[in-house]
Amino acid sequence: MNSFEELILNPLVKRAAEELGYKTPTPIQAQTLPILLGKPTDFIGLAATGTGKTAAFGIPLLNRVEPANGTVQGLILCPTRELAIQVAGQIDLMGKYIGVKSVPIYGGASYSDQIHGLKRGASIVVGTPGRLVDHLSRGTLNLKDVRTVVLDEADEMISMGFKEDLETILNATSRDLSQTWLFSATMDPEVRKVASKFLREPRFVQVNRTEVLSNTVEQLFYATRESNKPEILCKIIEAADDFYGIIFCQTKALVVDLTRYLTERLYKVDCLHGDKDQRSRENTINAFRQRKVSILVCTDVASRGLDVKDVSHVVNYSIPRELESYVHRIGRTARSGKKGIAMSLVTPSHRHLIGRLEQITKSKIKEGILPTRKDIGTKKVTAVLNNFKLQGNFGRAQVLLDESWKTTLSTMTVEEVASRFLSMSFPDLFEDKEREKYTLGAPSQSRERAPKDQKERHRRDGKTPPWQRSKYSNPSKSSFHRSQKSKGHRSGAV
Repeated sequence: MNSFEELILNPLVKRAAEELGYKTPTPIQAQTLPILLGKPTDFIGLAATGTGKTAAFGIPLLNRVEPANGTVQGLILCPTRELAIQVAGQIDLMGKYIGVKSVPIYGGASYSDQIHGLKRGASIVVGTPGRLVDHLSRGTLNLKDVRTVVLDEADEMISMGFKEDLETILNATSRDLSQTWLFSATMDPEVRKVASKFLREPRFVQVNRTEVLSNTVEQLFYATRESNKPEILCKIIEAADDFYGIIFCQTKALVVDLTRYLTERLYKVDCLHGDKDQRSRENTINAFRQRKVSILVCTDVASRGLDVKDVSHVVNYSIPRELESYVHRIGRTARSGKKGIAMSLVTPSHRHLIGRLEQITKSKIKEGILPTRKDIGTKKVTAVLNNFKLQGNFGRAQVLLDESWKTTLSTMTVEEVASRFLSMSFPDLFEDKEREKYTLGAPSQSRERAPKDQKERHRRDGKTPPWQRSKYSNPSKSSFHRSQKSKGHRSGAV
């Protein structure tokens, strides 16, 4: 299959698909659609996040739904609220011309609204396992007429502890009348158990990793110590042309601490983690989509279903425990053929994992060279120049210059005047000059080590050498590191 034109679809579903820009299928769509649009069958599709699975199962599901029946005919299970909302939105867009509007069912939202949606005669329900089981026990959800069950990201649902809920839901459907379509990034033993128990002679499709990983994503890693990660992260953000990215952390506590640290550094940042209520999560995602927030710090689970366009950077603050998650993470950038950068902060004890990740992704991960403070400063100063030249109201300011200003300016060169205002605008760039030369940790290619005589002098004087001082003079950095030490974070553990 090379084009959506080759498919035999309901004309109204086809019209909606064309409006959504579906022309050339992704690998998972090309292999899956001909099967699911054919004779009824159980199905297993292995593909990573961000490869077009929603259309791969959504189009065939809508093609066989009969809206006039007024019963639930399609059920889609998702691991998280965000993914359920995202999938429901896509189903609504693809089904708008046939009169199908899905009902999203997930925890943290009003039961009454969900019950009202079900009573209206929903043809397709999209939900998380826990809340769906609640509705089954309350008798507000009837699955006897379901003809298709889709398990989206089945491995993630099972790893989150929803295996029993999945089995409860599957047992509530008519196994003689319905088909089960299972989509997963991996086929681990627990997923295989569910598949063997509930799927009958399933058709099987697997998208190779070389097809899954976008060839427009650049992968880099930076060797660092755990204690230097906050400083390294700030350098990465400052050096980017226009950083609009996601930073992945291993734990909720680290997400909260790092978000607080970046907020104190005056970045536009927010976070996602499992303890956030639904309204807060939706507000955060909307703010990120609207670019009111340019940095999102989150855990792997919280990021599931996070569908945001044009993410420029993904940063692995630490290598994920499950290396398979690396592909999920970096798949958040370089979508739809656009370029993106995936960066990983790697401590010496986890340096060996880079080779394993290269095997998984079948691509090279290059070692990045950190920008110096001078590099970052030059970039910031250059960025100001265009706005400086476009200033139109400088004449009004000039009128306000009294004799003291004129006398002072008469003793300075033009370069000195500009430099003084730049140092006022960017005070952080021009303080503690020697700390750039001497940096804690192993030197990069652009750094120098402290001369032995200076080391000896500081040792004799009993002073803290400048290359061991914190980059930031305020207490936030030290408190951040103290909190990590006290909580026993081992964010890179695998």
